[in-house]
Amino acid sequence: MGLFDSLKAGLAKTRKSFTEKIEMLISGSQKIDEEFLEELEAVLIAADVGMRTTARLLDDIRRAVKAGEVTSPDQLTPFLQQRIEEILAAGISYPRLAGVPPTVIMVVGVNGVGKTTTIGKLGYYYRQNGLKVILAAADTFRAAAIDQLEIWGKRIGADVIKHSEGADPAAVAYDAVKAALARKADVLIIDTAGRLHTKTNLMEELKKLKRVISREIPEAPHETLLVLDATTGQNAISQAKIFGAATDVSGVVLTKLDGTAKGGVIVAIKEELGLPVKWVGVGEGVNDLQPFMPKAFAQALFGDK
Repeated sequence: MGLFDSLKAGLAKTRKSFTEKIEMLISGSQKIDEEFLEELEAVLIAADVGMRTTARLLDDIRRAVKAGEVTSPDQLTPFLQQRIEEILAAGISYPRLAGVPPTVIMVVGVNGVGKTTTIGKLGYYYRQNGLKVILAAADTFRAAAIDQLEIWGKRIGADVIKHSEGADPAAVAYDAVKAALARKADVLIIDTAGRLHTKTNLMEELKKLKRVISREIPEAPHETLLVLDATTGQNAISQAKIFGAATDVSGVVLTKLDGTAKGGVIVAIKEELGLPVKWVGVGEGVNDLQPFMPKAFAQALFGDK
């Protein structure tokens, strides 16, 4: 299955709750009036597009109707597709590599969103592109996270830097950076805790990690990726606000899009938080983590060939 086909398949549940409901609304309507817009508003909110984004889209429709750009309900589908693509493409920032390796990627997020699996798939993506990858198990508060990262390291052919459970995460990050420099790695991906078993504030711990990394490589981390679970819908927005305030998030990885009808949250994340979505997970396979492409996403969401 090609990248677009897998993206389209992964958005099947969202398309059913979003695009197909819009099509049903359109097919049963003769004109765009306030009653029609109220029903459309309900569809958009149900797909977790978000209140702010929904209000913006409805205002855009009203302006387009007034200007004569949209004259009937059947013209709304391509109009909405174009507007959603424009929202997602505004200020887009694609995954990037540092000018001088290693590229250091710090991955943050609460437990249960698929953080460690995402790191494994990211490592696989870069390995497939011929790059030398090192993984760092700085989520030392969960033995399972360390073990899982080791399994991924063996699977994709990447070294894993680890300490024992309960060790200082900053010490792991320090050793990982030193190892990446010594071994001439192209990419270093650092796992972090989603919660702590001590009274230490998680956000302060993440700030400490960043300070340790930047002391060794001043520009690093070059990316701080926040992993969010699409199935949580609007809760993902709350998580993004908390982590964004503490860690200078450079982009979002939205996982489990294939398991939810709430894929519209990707639009809310971009519109309400101004954070670029850089990667999307559309399946369980190792190849199912894709760089986010706004045009392809909008086309897949609306069922284009």
